[in-house]
Amino acid sequence: MSGELPLNINIKEPRWDQGTFMGRAKHFFMVTDPRTVLLSSETLEEARVIVENYRAGIIKPGLTEDELWRAKYVYDSAFHPDTGEKMFVIGRMSAQVPMNMTITGCMLTFYRTTPAVVFWQWVNQSFNAIVNYTNRSGDAPITMNQLGTAYVGATTGAVVTALGLKSLAKRLPPIVSRFVPFAAVAAANCINIPVMRQRELKYGIPVTDENGNRLGDSANAAQQAIIQVVVSRIGMAMPAMAIPPVIMNALEKKAFMKRFPVLNAPVQVGLVGLCLVFATPLCCALFPQKSSMSVSRLEEDLQERIRQTSPHTSIVYFNKGL
Repeated sequence: MSGELPLNINIKEPRWDQGTFMGRAKHFFMVTDPRTVLLSSETLEEARVIVENYRAGIIKPGLTEDELWRAKYVYDSAFHPDTGEKMFVIGRMSAQVPMNMTITGCMLTFYRTTPAVVFWQWVNQSFNAIVNYTNRSGDAPITMNQLGTAYVGATTGAVVTALGLKSLAKRLPPIVSRFVPFAAVAAANCINIPVMRQRELKYGIPVTDENGNRLGDSANAAQQAIIQVVVSRIGMAMPAMAIPPVIMNALEKKAFMKRFPVLNAPVQVGLVGLCLVFATPLCCALFPQKSSMSVSRLEEDLQERIRQTSPHTSIVYFNKGL
């Protein structure tokens, strides 16, 4: 039928070239679009049906290519790429900006007292635990014991780092203490993500050839994936936790801010949100979502298995998680 969509559009991959930073950035601006959080269950289900039907060779009458890609990105925003299950709403990447702007804004505003530092670091790590669990790589389940260990470890690490640096910062210029929350978040990410994904480090994550055929599970690939995610998360937090403190330090000296101190938190949250709108997709784009590594860097037994079953494969691919 004239005008009907062809079946050779590869919606298993992003619309833009993931071999370039710009292509990945365009992709993640779509994936982290906070507007998709507001979509109804019916809209998400409709997108899922369109995507799964297209993959099965069934095209909805009148469907355009732009509508197909829109459905694909709505689907990707709400359903896990490996398991296909619907993700918990505040754990989705599309919820990163609204959730983080609120939590980070409050961490940067209420940093002067110990109870406030402890409370907001706890809130932040509770949110991080949900995000890390929701966006875990692979199809291996995480036990409640692993979840609890990661949560307690990251929260303790963040609080200890924050309180320790807060104590040291008393001897330094006031602006230095404004950066304590960032140091605590960076330390927590280095604890939270590896512990949350410890099962992957032990048993590995699925690796495939360029055609998506599963070749086995690799702990070495999991290690590379986790390092990349830690770097991305710290980079994601850096602008939002480094730029607003400098601006707020200057603004708080102004007469209107002294007259209306209640504006402090809303202005801080707004500045953080502005940074996160750009930092979140750009830092997600630092590394390809479908990451790769040489077969020679895999475990020896997996290398041998690949040489026997797929002798022409020199590069394997895996979902690094977010």
